[in-house]
Amino acid sequence: MKNDIHDLGLVLDSRVRLIVIESWEELRVLEAIATLAVKRSQTWYTWNQVEGLQRLGFGTALDASEDMSDPEHALDYIRRQNEPALFVFCDLHPFMQSPRVVRLLKMIAMNPEEQAPTLLLVSHELPLPPELRRLAARISLSMPSDEQLAAIIREEAARWTARNQGRRVRTDNRTLEQVVRNLRGVTHEEARLLARKLIVDDGAITQEDLPVLNQAKFSLLDMQGVLSFEQDTARFAEVGGLARFKRWLQERQAAFNDTGRADAPRGVLLAGVQGSGKSLAARAVAGLWGLPLLRLDFAALYNKYIGETEKNLREALAMAEAMQPCVLWIDEIEKGLADDGSDQGVSRRVLGTLLTWMAERRSRVFLVATANNVAQLPAELIRKGRLDELFFVDLPAASVREDIFRIHLSRRELTLERFDLPALAAASEGFSGAEIEQAVVAAVYSAAARQEEVVNQHVLEALSETSPLSVVMAERVQALRAWARERAVMAD
Repeated sequence: MKNDIHDLGLVLDSRVRLIVIESWEELRVLEAIATLAVKRSQTWYTWNQVEGLQRLGFGTALDASEDMSDPEHALDYIRRQNEPALFVFCDLHPFMQSPRVVRLLKMIAMNPEEQAPTLLLVSHELPLPPELRRLAARISLSMPSDEQLAAIIREEAARWTARNQGRRVRTDNRTLEQVVRNLRGVTHEEARLLARKLIVDDGAITQEDLPVLNQAKFSLLDMQGVLSFEQDTARFAEVGGLARFKRWLQERQAAFNDTGRADAPRGVLLAGVQGSGKSLAARAVAGLWGLPLLRLDFAALYNKYIGETEKNLREALAMAEAMQPCVLWIDEIEKGLADDGSDQGVSRRVLGTLLTWMAERRSRVFLVATANNVAQLPAELIRKGRLDELFFVDLPAASVREDIFRIHLSRRELTLERFDLPALAAASEGFSGAEIEQAVVAAVYSAAARQEEVVNQHVLEALSETSPLSVVMAERVQALRAWARERAVMAD
């Protein structure tokens, strides 16, 4: 609060007569203005659509004969004042389309008198018309620091304890640190609300609460649209193979969480054969690092109106930054950026917007992009500096195929002792992880139809009836593997 009051004081000292404060915390804004007004011995007034214009504290009384609930009358009253008072309008944004309101605001903003009043417009969102933008100053309240977020959690825990006969809230330091990280980007009151929701149900803050917290934060920030929140992030135990990629992530986890580092990890591109587990690996990054996972849908970005597609992308990226620290996943990125010359340059403009964000961002947003046809991607996207590394996810080796069979058989509660995993791995040469899973599914259906328990033979039959992609599209798959051999780091 002290920093907010100091910043507001500096703006007032510059004699700017029109100030815009965009914030969801109206009460906190009014508290800061009140503190500053008392400190400077200034009269201050507030206006809203219900109560009209009201004087707070000392100073000139209002003329009761005038209708101060009408915004035009209230603004005209302010225009005629010649005292350095502060006027705070909380509900003016619905009236910004009125030419008379805009003209009155402009006259107040251009008042050259030293004793002229200052008008502060407070709203959750308030875009100014072009004729007012250069006459106004914009300030925003500071977001809570990690120390303040931790203090808010402690306060809510103490309140829960007081209401529950002294029972203490159960948690651990690691979980608390993750909760604090995931609360970054919300206001003080939003952080208090989210912390209260974590505690109130069972008096505990555990690892199981983190996905719930991330989902609640995503909903609170109103991010629905081109961004979606992925509730279930895969555990890395559910990803067969990818040993080199897993080790790379583990080595960089601490650096990503260190807010003081200027060279934090930025992101990776996962290329590979379809069905090889790229999407599952992208989900697992968030699971391994304990971060929320946001998925950017390029198909939802595109709009028929010129400029809207790029605007949608900028808004989506800004939303992702509001959720930091987080993982941003762009699946099949080549489908949104491949320029075939038929979209009037939209793909190139989208690429430019994305590249600018990748180069200039300082936020803790780790980008994971997946691509089936990396050759379609522009070179400037995959160069070092914008992304940390290009990994190639190849068809799984025999040992990895055993792990994949073990994962999918266990997930369906099938007894592993009934299956010869080495024999299944040998029979599935050239199969991707997705194709192996579908063979297990087919075996379960086949056994159910025969009213039999699923055994090794059912899976072998399903494999023999399947032609994997590496056979159906052998030339294309071999060309992709040959391309990656010299240009990418093998994920396995």
